[in-house]
Amino acid sequence: MSPTRAPRRRAARGAAALAATAALVLSAAACSSSSSSTSKDGANFVGGNGEIITVKPADRKDAPALSGKTVDGGTASLAAYKGKVVVINVWGSWCAPCRAEAPNLAEVAKADAAKGVQFLGINTRDTDAANAASFDKRFGITYPSFYDPYGKLILQFPKGTLNPQAIPSTLVVDRQGRVAARVLKALSTAELHQLIDPIVAEK
Repeated sequence: MSPTRAPRRRAARGAAALAATAALVLSAAACSSSSSSTSKDGANFVGGNGEIITVKPADRKDAPALSGKTVDGGTASLAAYKGKVVVINVWGSWCAPCRAEAPNLAEVAKADAAKGVQFLGINTRDTDAANAASFDKRFGITYPSFYDPYGKLILQFPKGTLNPQAIPSTLVVDRQGRVAARVLKALSTAELHQLIDPIVAEK
């Protein structure tokens, strides 16, 4: 072996190990209390356990005052939908389970609009808003999504309010603006109704 090749190989292995360590640290920071997985295109996503968690009305806490830019260049705010049941979906265009559930979200969002239900997305970890916008167009998503590449909006959900801990996550905010339910996985249309309908039925 050439005397110059060994140091180069050791340096390459060292750089690879350092990169892997950094990736693990970033994944652990972003994905606490959840398991991580990998989509077919290599992007990390967080997989939840799929349990629907609901909170009794007397024990619910206010949702944070979410507002900001959307993936299509506009603006949105949770306060604009006061008096409605709001379904908040946390997603990324790079996330395979997000792609799987997107047609179901689009379908239920249209079907439930007449019931006073508003869908609202939080797009995260997409470094280019164009990718998120293309995702919406591809899957027929017509409701707004915040563009939140660094998770600042997600961090506004304090502990104890069913904060989203996985990608994808879906939360339901009741008519009083309180976080009422959450599930940490991709959802079918039937599961979406199971999550949303009890909150819609509340008086």
